[in-house]
Amino acid sequence: MQFGIKTLDDYTVEGKTVLCRVDINQPVDKATDTLKSIDRIKACVPTIRELSDKGAKVVLLAHQGSDIEYKNYYTTLPHSKVLSRLLGREVKWIDDVCGPTARRMIAELRNGEILLLDNVRYMAEEQTLFEMKLKLTHEEQAKTLLVEKLAPLADLYVCDAFAAAHRDQPSLCGFEQALPSAMGRLFEKEYCVISELMEKPAKPCVFVLGGAKISDAFMMMENVLSGGLADRVLCGGLVGNILLAAKGEAIGQGSMDFINKSNYGGYIETAGEIHKKYADRIVVPVDLGYVGNSQRKECRVGAVLESITAVDIGTETAKLYKDIIMSAKTVFVNGPMGVFEDPVSELGTKTVWDALGATEAFTVIGGGDSITAANKYQKTDKISYTCTGGGALIRFLAGEELPAVRALRFGAKKFGGN
Repeated sequence: MQFGIKTLDDYTVEGKTVLCRVDINQPVDKATDTLKSIDRIKACVPTIRELSDKGAKVVLLAHQGSDIEYKNYYTTLPHSKVLSRLLGREVKWIDDVCGPTARRMIAELRNGEILLLDNVRYMAEEQTLFEMKLKLTHEEQAKTLLVEKLAPLADLYVCDAFAAAHRDQPSLCGFEQALPSAMGRLFEKEYCVISELMEKPAKPCVFVLGGAKISDAFMMMENVLSGGLADRVLCGGLVGNILLAAKGEAIGQGSMDFINKSNYGGYIETAGEIHKKYADRIVVPVDLGYVGNSQRKECRVGAVLESITAVDIGTETAKLYKDIIMSAKTVFVNGPMGVFEDPVSELGTKTVWDALGATEAFTVIGGGDSITAANKYQKTDKISYTCTGGGALIRFLAGEELPAVRALRFGAKKFGGN
């Protein structure tokens, strides 16, 4: 047991049916029906292999696609093919989640066999809009269709989806009410590494926050600054733009239009309050990159053209951030500095990731975009620890007890060992 949660070491799984929730959500190329990345799939392979090798009947539950935009939902069939290749054994697949066909296949599994169900977000109760509107308790989640149909077929529930642990949904928090439960090896590793780093990071400790997940970023920023965990917070992407706007700096009408259209305008006030309290430790861009006539252009903060849309931090800011990272002992990174997918706006992200690859600090990155950037700039092997979670990592660092963690702790108390 670790942190009040049972692990695979607490159970004998041979001959038992194990429901294993994984996070293998990856970008999909729908034109070719293939995955653009398989990093998260690779990360959960050790848990699946261990369960299968020990003779469990393994049933995998997973989602694919944004939890808000239902149009992004996609089948998990491509994932089963990748898993089969990585594991060196067949991973069966069924285009069903908890209907009669899926239940029959689960009941017919033999020891060591693996079955991947289709996208759990095809179930209404697995959608974040459902979660946000109804706010079901974990006990109520245990009474949803997904849990009521699958739990009676299983002996054990394993959660290996740390990347989704901040979601309060039945496949993550409902099964612990009905079955003995444990965290998988990936969940265990991620939880332990981040917990130990939070407890006593080597100083100076620097946080680099970018990307567009604003609510998570500012919630976490307040916590790591107020608790003294972060010595400096370097801001880029939309996080940096909002902080600049909060300071009264012009960031271009296009940038403001995007913020308002995305309903992020309210965070300007929040950012202003945080900056007033911790101005000496928050570092914001001194220049910005934008695109003009299909070419990269830059302007200093304080002399921003009204018509621009900021798509990156500027060269001077990138150098400043690199120097701070190189002198740090611990660096947490979540989110890129700009639109790094486009060569004209990747300078900031590339410079920061180059610094992550060169620094002697203990480096931690989290979130899909951060991992994609590490792959693009070939820094994956140089990062000390890569966390599969973005939102989960940020909320954990913000001091929250993640819903899946709370559910697993409940399960550890409710049920015994083997």
